Amino acid sequence: QEQLVESGGGLAQAGDSLRLSCAASGRTFSSAGMGWFRQAPGKEREFVATISRSGLNTLYADSVKGRFTISRDNGKNTVYLQMNSLKSDDTAVYYCAAAKGGGGSAYIPDYLHWGQGTQVTVSS
Repeated sequence: QEQLVESGGGLAQAGDSLRLSCAASGRTFSSAGMGWFRQAPGKEREFVATISRSGLNTLYADSVKGRFTISRDNGKNTVYLQMNSLKSDDTAVYYCAAAKGGGGSAYIPDYLHWGQGTQVTVSS
């Protein structure tokens, strides 16, 4: 079973950058699409970015397009989320997830395994 552990969250100022990492311990990482989601207090979990198993295809939420970049290193079983030009609206718990298939997806039901999340707080 895939286990996912996020890291890299913390406190940032508006305009700063953070890079989140998600390390996978299972043997299926390289065959799974991966995604990042986030959940702010009082809100539903929402899609942020996704990447296919090859890394060739990515998709972003409109709210982060042009500021965030998802990438993966299949040799290290790790997926990353580079977050630039952070805004206070980006404050949330960020979760990485492994999809059931090899393509990326923006839909929560398409994901099988989830990490515990890492808190990102952006002050304005």
